[in-house]
Amino acid sequence: MAWHRRLIAQKYDGSKKRGPGRPRVMKEIQELTVRMAKENRNWGYTRIRGSLSNLGHVVARGTIANILRERGIEPAPERCRKTTWREFLRSHWDMIAAADFFTAEVWTRFGLLRYLVFFVIELSTRRVRVAGIHRAPDGEWTTQVARNLTDGVDGFLRGKRYLLHDRDPLYTEEF
Repeated sequence: MAWHRRLIAQKYDGSKKRGPGRPRVMKEIQELTVRMAKENRNWGYTRIRGSLSNLGHVVARGTIANILRERGIEPAPERCRKTTWREFLRSHWDMIAAADFFTAEVWTRFGLLRYLVFFVIELSTRRVRVAGIHRAPDGEWTTQVARNLTDGVDGFLRGKRYLLHDRDPLYTEEF
C-alpha cells in the first residue's frame, strides 16, 4: 500500500509547477506608486495605498514601502524635509541671477585681440547686463565689478539674493 500512497502523492504534487515566492507587483503599479510618491512628497504609504485603491489597485502598505525602498525613495517624513532643486528655483526665481564670462575676438590696430566679457542675467526677466569688458581681468577688477553690480542705489543685482556662477578662476586669480 505504500507504493499506492506515493503514486497518489506524486499525482497531486504541484511543487514542480510552482515558482519561488510570491509574484511581483505589476510594473505599471510600481511606476504609479513611485510617481505618486515623487509628485506628492508628504504622502505616506497609507495615503498612496488609498489613492491606488481609488484607481482599482489593491496593494498592501508593506508592498508600497518595499517598492519605494527598492527605488531609493525615503519615507514621507524624510521626503518632506528635503527641498528639490526645482522647488527651490520656483520659490526663489525672482531673487536669482547668474553670471559668467565669454570671449570676443576684436580687431584693433594691434591685430586680433581677445577680450573677456563679464555678464549677468536676471533669470526671472531674462535681462542681461554686461558688467565689464577687459583684456586680462584679475581679482581686483572682478571685485570692483561685483561692487558695481551690488550697489544699493543702481546696482543690477539690487534685490537679488542668489548669484549662480561656475568655478572659473577668473573670479579670483590673475589671468
